[in-house]
Amino acid sequence: MYLIGDIGNSEIKICLLNNNKKIIQKISFPNNKISLKKISHNFKKINRYFLRIEKILFCSVVPSTFKLVKNFLNKQTKIKCYEIKELKLSTLIDIKVNYKQVGSDRLANAISLINNNKNYIIIDLGTATTFDVLINKSYRGGIIAPGIKLSLNTLSDRASLIPKINLINIKKVIGVDTVSAVRSGFFWGYAGLIDNIINLIKKEVRKPFDIIITGGFAELIKSPIKTKVKIDKNITIKGLIKTLEIL
Repeated sequence: MYLIGDIGNSEIKICLLNNNKKIIQKISFPNNKISLKKISHNFKKINRYFLRIEKILFCSVVPSTFKLVKNFLNKQTKIKCYEIKELKLSTLIDIKVNYKQVGSDRLANAISLINNNKNYIIIDLGTATTFDVLINKSYRGGIIAPGIKLSLNTLSDRASLIPKINLINIKKVIGVDTVSAVRSGFFWGYAGLIDNIINLIKKEVRKPFDIIITGGFAELIKSPIKTKVKIDKNITIKGLIKTLEIL
């Protein structure tokens, strides 16, 4: 059996795989005030499988959380817990940038698509909004913009007259009150940002791309953008499963 995980700024996702690398159990919990006690509690669903696990692989953008999870799993399973950047990723993907400065989740996303003959722009709508460019099976770099939820929360925290707002699919651009005006700004504003950056990437490299979007706001943002996109909410996990080949 195999254990893989994605440690993000907001959430931790864990998947237990059988010997055929098919997911048989999923766990997710907030990466908020994380502690060894919370980790132990959330892993209770799969602790009966610990002694059957052969490989453990994570991608993580929060080193302190990964260290806690790693120490816990090392003790419970007696198996070394790896982070994908510890592996020789060049055997899987040609990375044209300093990979030490690229988020592990972004590398996992790119690795998930390397067996295809197409060029890709991968958009991850998470804590940050990231764009990653994959050309001819090589990772060429990307763009980082503020995340939707982070920006929305910062606005309401810093502006006393703007309440906490949840984003919804809207048709009108002009808001008639504070809530609808903010919703319009974020809904249409991020749609414009995404379309514009995609067009700039295409203009710069003069190549066609398939566009993949993932992250919590993928379904919401798909409707207002003009570019044809495909949603894949499991792209990071798929990349981790593929990376198991070199572990």
